[in-house]
Amino acid sequence: MDAHSLKAFLTIVDQGSFSEAADILHLTQPAISKRLAALENQLGSPLIDRSHRQIRLTDAGARLLPHARKILDEIHNARMALSADSATVEGELQIIASHHIGLHHLPNWLRRFNRDYPGVSLSLQFMESDVAYEQMRKRNAELAFVTLSDSMASHFVVYDQWSDPMAFVVGPEHFLAGLDSPTLKDLASHPALLPDTTTATFRVVSRLFLEANLPLHPQMPTNYLETIKMMTSVGLGWSVLPLNMVDDSVRRLDVGFPVTRVLGAVGLTGRQLSGAARALIEIVKVEEGSFHGI
Repeated sequence: MDAHSLKAFLTIVDQGSFSEAADILHLTQPAISKRLAALENQLGSPLIDRSHRQIRLTDAGARLLPHARKILDEIHNARMALSADSATVEGELQIIASHHIGLHHLPNWLRRFNRDYPGVSLSLQFMESDVAYEQMRKRNAELAFVTLSDSMASHFVVYDQWSDPMAFVVGPEHFLAGLDSPTLKDLASHPALLPDTTTATFRVVSRLFLEANLPLHPQMPTNYLETIKMMTSVGLGWSVLPLNMVDDSVRRLDVGFPVTRVLGAVGLTGRQLSGAARALIEIVKVEEGSFHGI
């Protein structure tokens, strides 16, 4: 059972396609099929049901899947252990960042990181936080900088975290902007411009209205906070935005209920970080003013 065959098996499963897995591993489709067949012959059981158009695991494949990930994680950890004595931080670092973190936090980190560690080649992906968790589970990045979720699976580990205070806002010409002391009840009568219901931000806001026994009327959901800010600024409804996004285009509402979410750096339990990843986290801790141990 060699690492190349296990990697081929996992990539086929994660991509849901032989051809896409072959592209990622820089192999031909016959070559990746051959690696899978060799693994199946060695184990004496088919791992993937080829009778359907979509990739489906057999019972044996489902049983092998978690072990295959652990085996490759241990190979990765062995490489990290052998390189631990090196004083040079170099190599490739694959990271994921949410769109908001990528726009409002990442530039400061990377400016310092690139200056201090020029030997590191960065591979960046930008996506919504819930998608980032799934990509991390597939080992498609070493670190993800995301909104932390209270339902985060146990196989994720948080290396650092910091609060991201938020504020209720409306456009300057919105009716609510003219109220001296708006309340949640006042907001409940107007459309809310919020991220999707699956996001931590929506859950925080909806919990406030639920506890107050007030209705919430979300409109046109989008997870791009810049788009939400634009729609809010022209008076389409009220919203909740991070304080670092609040400017003269919107009016802050003090409704008496503080709202905050938590952002953080996550990795996978049981998978050691490279020197480059550890170096980036140290920079994040300094820039964000948080000092949680790795």
